Amino acid sequence: MPLSRRSLIKASPAALLGAVAAPSFAAGKKPAPLEDAITKALFRVEPRAEQAYIRRVKAAGSHLLDVVDQAPQVTNTDQANLPGFVGNFSKTLQHNDLGEVDPSSYELLVDAVERNDYSGVQLSPMAQRKLANPSASQTFDVHGMDAHATRIDAAPSLTSAHGAAEMVEVYWQALTRDVPFADYSQSAAIADAIADMNLLSHPIGPRSGGQITPATIFRGSTSGDLDGPYISQLLLQPFNYGAGRIEQKYNQPVAGSDFMTDFAEYLAIQNGAAPARGEQFEATPRYIQTARDLANYVHNDVLFQAYYNGAMIMLGMGGAALSDENPFSSDVVEGGFVTFGGPDILNMTATAARMALTGAWFQKWRHMKLRPEAFGARVDVQRNGLADYGLHADVMASEAVARTVSAQGNALLGQAFPEGSPTHPAYPAGHACVAGACATVLKAWFRESMEYPNPMVPSADGTTLVPYSGPTLTLGGEINKLANNISIGRNAAGVHYRTDGELGMLAGEQQAIGLLKDYSLSYSSQFDGFRLTRFDGTTVQIVNGKVNAV
Repeated sequence: MPLSRRSLIKASPAALLGAVAAPSFAAGKKPAPLEDAITKALFRVEPRAEQAYIRRVKAAGSHLLDVVDQAPQVTNTDQANLPGFVGNFSKTLQHNDLGEVDPSSYELLVDAVERNDYSGVQLSPMAQRKLANPSASQTFDVHGMDAHATRIDAAPSLTSAHGAAEMVEVYWQALTRDVPFADYSQSAAIADAIADMNLLSHPIGPRSGGQITPATIFRGSTSGDLDGPYISQLLLQPFNYGAGRIEQKYNQPVAGSDFMTDFAEYLAIQNGAAPARGEQFEATPRYIQTARDLANYVHNDVLFQAYYNGAMIMLGMGGAALSDENPFSSDVVEGGFVTFGGPDILNMTATAARMALTGAWFQKWRHMKLRPEAFGARVDVQRNGLADYGLHADVMASEAVARTVSAQGNALLGQAFPEGSPTHPAYPAGHACVAGACATVLKAWFRESMEYPNPMVPSADGTTLVPYSGPTLTLGGEINKLANNISIGRNAAGVHYRTDGELGMLAGEQQAIGLLKDYSLSYSSQFDGFRLTRFDGTTVQIVNGKVNAV
């Protein structure tokens, strides 16, 4: 008998196991030892063990039913339709003098991803850097939704107007890395970026009155992103970490420290060479004030660091910051700790990050999207008439490219990191998937509507924080802004595009909701579920393993 949602949720553990094992019996096969052991155990199980088993099966069954009729993940057609795989990721493989990958090496890599066997992959003879863990794309999670169940749109094509618009934005982010966020409204470079990007045939980023403005440029599109300062309070405010006090100040890179602006340097790193030069840093630590500062943060962070720190900050605000759904918020006898307290919140934040990365790696090694550094090389080669890749006029004729050529003599995208991008594909961004997952968990635990207490901004020299005055900031808005700061910070570094971040955050959100579904089945306390606002603005209540619209 086929499984239905009703039968799977209501069936006994024995019936569920039988349903799962039935195909092997029907084929005349002996049950696996584990199945046989579980079958025997069900006849002598203790009530507690039975309850635990039922909850695990119910959680797994819910995720199974979510994918029964799921369509396959789609990718763009660049790999099939563009000659020489010029729209696809190939870092560390062998490339010719134009930076085009050796086709046989690329085909071996794609075949290895499909078979999860990398023994035959041929890296460049000069490769000093390894591929970044492609086998992780086949990893299973034993809680939450499976990484392969995430679904996002196909990445924009290399030759599309959308792809061109994203590359123009990344060029301008590189050109304006050293402009303080607080000075955007007075910056001539930002004004030039706005004028150029408003001419694009495909709209890019949030707008005001149909136009990009100093208040919207390089910002995220979720609720709260356009409110107040560019940088989230959760990336600025101090907090207690155990017995210590953390001030979120860092030694920032020296202005103008760009890399891979010479084609020989670019080509060597594409072939897998380690960078020949490194960063220089300012002597005095300061707060994040520029896109280069933000890129520095996302170059060195532990991937869940910003959200773990954010949780610590909000836990320090006391019970008023906790979600109304927290069952101990109004309890006069019992307080949260192991459940509904700091350990629970912090653990789930880190767990969501790991799950988000499995989803990111599944998606990355399916889409095989090339990195912006390689797109910049394609622009330079086509501009010099050495090859015609069919790149859209919006990027080829942009002021961003003209300004880049004027500054460095070529159209290569200057990188904030000496090594450029990591050695894995661009789409979606791992940082963004983690951002989406961890921000979703934080919104489930904390009161999104609460006004952020005592907001601050960096002083002019960036060494202290001073009071902020302006539109009201909320916890939910600052959590969303934090997720976008981290995602867009990777774009500002030159290693990602906007959709890598926006769609990556949605993939991470999917996995976090799957995790919250499982946890909603785990508590012994009276619990009405997790309530949160998704990135699209809709509100959901996650209770008893189900996601309900509110």
